[in-house]
Formats: sequence, C-alpha cells, structure tokens
Amino acid sequence: MSGHNLLTRRAVLRGMGATLALPWLEAMGPQTGWAGGATPAAKAAPNRMAFLYVPNGKNMVDWTPKSAGELGELPAILEPLAEHKKEFSILTGLTADKARAHGDGGGDHARALGAFLTGAQPRKTDGTDIRAGISVDQVAASRLGSQTRLASLEMGTEAGAMAGNCDSGYSCVYSSTMSWRSATQPLPKEVNPKLVFERLFAAGSAQDRARRDAQRKSVLDLVKSDFEELNGKLGRGDQRKLDEFATAVRDIELRIERAGRFPEPKAPAGFAAPAGVPDSFEAHIRLMCDLLVLAFQTDTTRVCTFVLANEGSNKPYPFINVAEGHHDLSHHGNDPAKKTKIAAINRFHTRQLAYLLGRLKSVKEGDGTLLDHCMVAYGSGNSDGNAHNHDDLPVLLAGRGCGTLRQGRHLVFQKETPLNNLWLAMLNRMDMRVQQLGDSTGELKNLAA
Repeated sequence: MSGHNLLTRRAVLRGMGATLALPWLEAMGPQTGWAGGATPAAKAAPNRMAFLYVPNGKNMVDWTPKSAGELGELPAILEPLAEHKKEFSILTGLTADKARAHGDGGGDHARALGAFLTGAQPRKTDGTDIRAGISVDQVAASRLGSQTRLASLEMGTEAGAMAGNCDSGYSCVYSSTMSWRSATQPLPKEVNPKLVFERLFAAGSAQDRARRDAQRKSVLDLVKSDFEELNGKLGRGDQRKLDEFATAVRDIELRIERAGRFPEPKAPAGFAAPAGVPDSFEAHIRLMCDLLVLAFQTDTTRVCTFVLANEGSNKPYPFINVAEGHHDLSHHGNDPAKKTKIAAINRFHTRQLAYLLGRLKSVKEGDGTLLDHCMVAYGSGNSDGNAHNHDDLPVLLAGRGCGTLRQGRHLVFQKETPLNNLWLAMLNRMDMRVQQLGDSTGELKNLAA
C-alpha cells in the first residue's frame, strides 16, 4: 500500500449515528515537514500540542534541577518521571508577567490561570465584562481545526463557576478556565469522562445519544461492519494498530460503564469526596489522560487543554496522607512540615504526567510513537505558592514535536523571558508562522533537535 493512499487522513467509521475516527495508519501516507526546516521533508504523522495545568505553584526546591544542561539526578518532585527522562526538558526562567497585579491588587490565582496561555492581563471584574486574550491552543485551533473533526478539546477534573467572585474581585471564570477563543469568550472545560467520550466518538442529537444508550451498544458495536470491512483491506502492521486501537476504545467504554455503576464514594470524616467520575481522583485524571491519547491517536483533534485542578483549588489529598487543602498548604510560611506535604501533592501530579507520557509512548505511529509526534507542556502560572510569584515558573515540555525538539535537558533562560515565547515556538512547530502572541517578544530558542 506504500505506493498510494488507501485512506484519506480524515477517514472515519460510521454506524447508527455513531462516528469513530481512525488512528493514524500507514495507508494514509506521509505529511509535509515542519516549516522551521529542522526535520526531514516527510513525516509519518501530524504534530499535536497539549497543555496541562496544575494549581498553586510548586515547592520549587524540590522541582528545579541543580544544574543546567543534560538532565542528571532528578529532584524529588520529578522522580516519578525518571523512566521518561529523555522525553522531556525542564524550562527555567520563564515568566507570566500578566499574572502580576500591575496595580490590580489581590487575585494572583485568578490571574495565574487567566494569563497562562494568553499572555494577557485579565480584567479585574466579577461581572459579565470579563476580558483576557486568545489562548495559544485556540490560535492553533483557528488555523488547524478544519483538518480534524474537533478543532480542540478542553478537559478538566474540577467543575468551576463561569460567574461570581472567586478571587479578590476576579470572576470565577478566570480561575477555572484555561482556554480562550477570544478575549471575551472563555471555553468551559468538560470534567465528565463520559461526556468527553461522547464528544469524541458520538454524533447526532441528544435523542440519538439517548437511543444508543437505551440500546446499550458500544461505539465499536455500532461501526462493527465498517470496521471489519476496513480491517480486511489493510496491511498486517495497520491491522495490528487498528486492533490495538479497538482494544483501547473498548477498555475506556468498560471503565466508564463500571464507574457509572458505583455510588459516589464516601470520603474519610472531615474531607470532601473527590468530585467527578470515576470513584477516585487519580482514576479520574488517568481516564481523562486516556481520552486525550485517543483524541490524538484518532486525529480527532490535534489541540488539547487539561486543567488537572482549578487554580486556587483547596482539594485535600487524603489518599496520599495529606488531609489539609492544597491552597491552604501552599501558604506554607516556610514551615518544613507543610512544604513536605506540598511536595507530596506535587509528586502526585507528576505521577499522573508520567502516566500520560507512558500512554503516549506506548502507541506506535509511523516510524516512532505518538509521544514523538506531540508537544506536551505542563506547568503552573504560580511559582512558589507561598510568595505568589509568577517568574521562574515550573514548566516542563515533553515529546519530540515530530523531530523538532531535543529533550532530556534543563534549559535555563534569561530571567523575565515571557512564557508566551515558548507558546510561540510551539505554534511554529505546528506548520504555522505566528509573529506575536500576548506579551511574547520572539520565539523561544534552543529547543530544536
């Protein structure tokens, strides 16, 4: 099949109102290379970008590698990522200047998330006159969205109000929303895995979805005949990839179904039960990670944002023996016991990142893996949560970006380098030529392979 394209890049299977996008197959052929010129003329798959956000900063002593250059011994918070050390880099020195007050007083948590992907100063209001800026993911979605069924995917684990005062006079929308289609149009995130799954794989009206639920048929059941017909036309490698993909879809369907059968768990006395489905916070995060992987694997979208917890979140973590709320602990006052607990929360979050990177790495695609064809940015708009500072942010960049990124390093940039310079560099690895985004001053250098 190497001499011609059997399938279009947007091929899908359809049945009884369901739509199932296919994984990237060799039969779909190559794409053109990155406009930056650092990659070969052809590549096996498109580039993707994902942005993961964690709130309340980090215990920076346990986050920052001791020296610049090749990553050696990882600090405590990064240790869960040890097996992926060659797949990511730590970027030190980046600043979200527009998260600073600039005369607006308190509200560092709201500004931290509102400015993280936009590089724009959020307007201080708890009314309807909200304003920030277009976020990097939506710049990519506006230019690339026509190439995929979904222009972008916005996910999270904590629901958040889209109005009201949540942080010193700032609307709740700022501390719960990462993605902005325009300066005045935030995009709410979906926290229910079942609804994310339906958005990825279901089509038709609410009545159509209700009918399918009543029939208790899975997406794979609904497209079974098309699936079998296609599988008979593919080469052995593509058949194996399609079977692996079907297994992953079925696994997620079963996990969502199981989660729906269990009542909401009762947390230990004095603690709020983790919100959402399924029955544990970690399982919720990991199910969302699996959905992100499927979204990229099927080329349903190439742009995703994932807020692991809202900015300023005071969620307790009793399952890792941290009874106090995250936000309360972040104001540690240099109390060693509180800083130890913050580091434990930080390690929990990086374990979830390690899970996502492992899943992306497990999916073979072309001459590499799905992780090779991704850029995954992970970080927070606060640095030290106790100080509410927005410079030297904890930022990690993973994936090879289709050969445009060299990983396994600790890169130290000049202080006050705009975080948006990194977003600009990522956009331009998505076959776009973007000159300005928010407060950027130019593309971040020294990332290339």
